[in-house]
Amino acid sequence: MKKVFIVGCGYIGGRVARQFVNQGANVTCLVRSDDHKAHLTADGITAVVCNLDDPSPIPLLDTSDSTLLYFVPPPGGGTTDTRARNFCAQLAFSTPPATIVYTSATSVYSETGGGVVTESSPTVPASAMGKRRLDAEAAFREYGALSGSSIIILRVSGIYGPGRLPQMQIMQRQPLLREEESGPSNRIHADDLARVCVAATVKGKNGDIFNVSDGSPSSMTSYFNACADLLGQPRQPQVSMQEARQVMSPLMLSYVSESRIVDNSRMLQKLDIPLQYKNMHEGLPASLVQD
Repeated sequence: MKKVFIVGCGYIGGRVARQFVNQGANVTCLVRSDDHKAHLTADGITAVVCNLDDPSPIPLLDTSDSTLLYFVPPPGGGTTDTRARNFCAQLAFSTPPATIVYTSATSVYSETGGGVVTESSPTVPASAMGKRRLDAEAAFREYGALSGSSIIILRVSGIYGPGRLPQMQIMQRQPLLREEESGPSNRIHADDLARVCVAATVKGKNGDIFNVSDGSPSSMTSYFNACADLLGQPRQPQVSMQEARQVMSPLMLSYVSESRIVDNSRMLQKLDIPLQYKNMHEGLPASLVQD
């Protein structure tokens, strides 16, 4: 029976856990709270409570010959992912997993002004979040070099799906960047991402990096407009970049300030993933259903 550990069993990790359970794997999830543990236990999934903001030892895990997938986002602030580094430091006290899949983000890439990025493109991120993601990649590579575990990195673009549509921003009429100033952004439906994660544990090899997107980039403004239309809500007001610097939150401004086209050809070819939702126009209607 395949032994799988999932660290951070939330929106995507929960989907991945259920796919492995359906395949007959022995799945253990590391979660932050007793409530989350109880929820997973009710679904027949073993869960262990572990707070990665605390550098104290994580529970000893029998991770020998196992597959481990890490979904915990970096903490806010700084350029170091202290959670990933705490986890790797404490994992050294357990038997090394055979394979670790880390879900990173495409924010690790340098700004391209709308250009194409492949897995070999420069990684000099402009945002602090991108720098934290890149630090986590380094932490797992360092752990793999010392332990012998195979390290596979998924650089994931924006995630959407049930419960992940920008309803609050639309209802609050938060401003968008004008379409003519809005560069390309990339996304992937949650269900397709979960399938990519599972495939990476089977077909990925040590050192592999995969860009994860649906391969159909569009501006963030067009995405929000499509969501508003689907939800039957008025489209949000649009502002110039100069106005955006004054009225947008720092997080939203960082999103609209970066633009790139993510090349997903390696993912499609090596992982042999036929995407269920090849663009947002296919994926958005399916995102109205509840999990």
